[in-house]
This record gives sequence, structure tokens and C-alpha cells, in this order.
Amino acid sequence: MRVAVLGTGMVGHAVVGQLAKSRAVAEVVAVDAEQSRVERIAAAANRPNVTGRTVNLGDEATVTGLLREFDIAVNCLPAVLTLQTTRAAIAGNCHLVDLSNAAYTEKLELDDSAKAAGVLVVTGCGVAPGIVGILAARGAELLDEADEAVMICGGLPRHPVPPLWYQVVFSVDSLFQLYRKHSLAAENGQLVQIPPFSGLETIEFDAPVGECEAVITDAWSVPYTLRHKVKRIYEKTVRYKGHWSKLATLAELGFMSDTPVEAGGVQVSPYELTKRVLEPQMKGGSVEDITVARVTVTGMYRGQPAKVQWEMTDFFDPLRNMTSMARTTGFPAVVMAEWIAEARMGERGIRTPEQLITGNRFEPFLAALHEEGIRIAYTGNPVPEAEGERP
Repeated sequence: MRVAVLGTGMVGHAVVGQLAKSRAVAEVVAVDAEQSRVERIAAAANRPNVTGRTVNLGDEATVTGLLREFDIAVNCLPAVLTLQTTRAAIAGNCHLVDLSNAAYTEKLELDDSAKAAGVLVVTGCGVAPGIVGILAARGAELLDEADEAVMICGGLPRHPVPPLWYQVVFSVDSLFQLYRKHSLAAENGQLVQIPPFSGLETIEFDAPVGECEAVITDAWSVPYTLRHKVKRIYEKTVRYKGHWSKLATLAELGFMSDTPVEAGGVQVSPYELTKRVLEPQMKGGSVEDITVARVTVTGMYRGQPAKVQWEMTDFFDPLRNMTSMARTTGFPAVVMAEWIAEARMGERGIRTPEQLITGNRFEPFLAALHEEGIRIAYTGNPVPEAEGERP
């Protein structure tokens, strides 16, 4: 199988390196708009089955032509390009594993086209969205009745610095949208929009993480896919203690507003000013990071209240000089691409990881992540047993 990796940033770099070692993949082509990035990632892989190509990835027709040459593509591009990349993959008759779950409802409108093309598009196949949704779906699968699923996840600096105790990993603009946009959730089987900074709670993880806080953020596709199985569905994003509280105060005071104010005879956007002031405060000196996740599903099992729960604490990998966020985001996509290459995924159309990694696929998927050092531990009630199918 020939696989194209679209985008050679932090996550794309990790994906290329992993796919290059796969026995199911004959060739990996790293694709980017910048020649220097393509050359760097091919050199880092240092394998004869890895090459690079420079392509304008913002042009849909160009990407369509490119993908006609490949069996599978892994999309590591910014979320703004996810919908047009999906259209290009379908038109190019190329299976797609996409890290982003943006534009989910628009992608669903392409489901019939993808099926007609014989293509599987897996959307949102990272850590969140991705792993946490898979765990939530598993919880609903194990219980007789699922009342609530709470997916908690976050990337944290290993060496946090004040005053915000956070370090930007991806896009600054994407980060700041967490402080401004409503978040999708599900309540009583209905889709709902939750205001920013809702559900603030203190949460504890084992050392070295310690005390953190979390608020409700967008749950992406999971409210759509699981709302008929779970009554209440929320996702929460974790930060070190104090981060969300400080940003909530700024938002309450109007610092996240787009409405211009006059300052010194000049019209200024409070949001743009705040972003410029705070951005340097969230750039640390170390790339070492930690990714934490905790997914809890509560409900009933055999007439008794029950809870199933999984937890992950993943660290920067010094041997591969790879951030935890790159690993936990990229490696689920690698496993999915390998399984498609091995003809283990017979579905076609637009699908999410929580729809695909169910039943007998669940444990092998976690085992594949475990082989690469991503360990997800079951920490819930002993009944029902999480290690096997329901009795």
C-alpha cells in the first residue's frame, strides 16, 4: 500500500516515522507546501521507502490529483483544510484518516459519495477527538444503561511556568477559541451548546501532574454518534490549577470581545490585544510535555449502579525526541491506516473512531497503542469487566 502523509509538522513527522516501519505499508510519501520541511522529514526517517513531495495543499484540485496516486492518506493539516481534503480523497478514490473532526456535519453530507467511491474516511482520529471517544463508546457498550460519559483530556507542559501554567502546542488561534466559543455536548439525548468556561472543576492526577482544573469544551462528533446510547455527554479540557480561572476572569471583563474600543485615539479589538499580550506568556523553554486523559461512563449494569473508567498519563519521549501530544495524536491514526492497509476495516463512507473501534476491535486497538508506549489503564468498577466482551 502507498500512503501519503499530508502535512509535516509535529504530528506529521511522528506519523511518517511510524508508517515507515509498518509491514503493511510499501511506501510513505511526506507531502507539504514547503520544500525544506519535506527534505527534513525524509532525512529524519532515513528509510528507502520514505520520500517527499512539495504540493500546494490548499488547492483542492491539486490534492485530488495527488491522492489518485495513493491507497491511503493521513491528514495532518490544519482543521481549516479538513473538509476540502475529505472531498479530494473521495474524488481521488483514496481512503483517508483525518486527525481533525472539524466540519463533521458537512462531512456527513459526503457519506454517500464516499461509499460510491469505495472509500473509508475516518474523521477525528487522534487523542481528542479520537481515543477519548473510543473509550466513551466502549463504556456505553459495556453498561446496560449509560447515563453519563465525561471525557477529560489535556496537553500539559512538563515544566510549567507562571502565570498561566500552559504552553502552546498547536495553533494559538485554535487555543484561544477555547476561551470564546460555545461547546457541543449532549443532554437527555439532545445536542446542546455550552458557554465557555462552564463546568469548572478541580481534578487530581497522579504525580508529577498533581492538581489541575478542567472546563467543558467541544466534544466534536461524540454527541452525534452516542447521544442515543448515553443520556449526557461532555468533554472537558485539562489545565494546571489556576489557568482556566484566570482566563475566565479576563473573559468576564470583556478581554475576549471582538467589539473595538478606543485607546489613544485608535480602535483596538480587546481579543486581538489580549491574544498578543498573552501569547508570549504561553511559550516555555522546554518541549517536554504530558498528555492526560480520563474517561468515565456511569450508568446501570445488572440492576446496580456501575462506573467504567479509563485513564492515560503519557510523557515526552526523549529517545525519539517526540512530544507526547505528537504521539498520542498521531499514533491512533497510524494504527487506523495500518488496519485499512491490512483490509481489517471493511466499512465505507464517513465514520468516526468511536463508531469503528468497538466490540472485538477495542482491545487490539489499545494493545497496538500499548506497543508504542501509550498505556491506557482501566480504573473503573470490576463489573463489568473491561478486559473482555460482556458476559
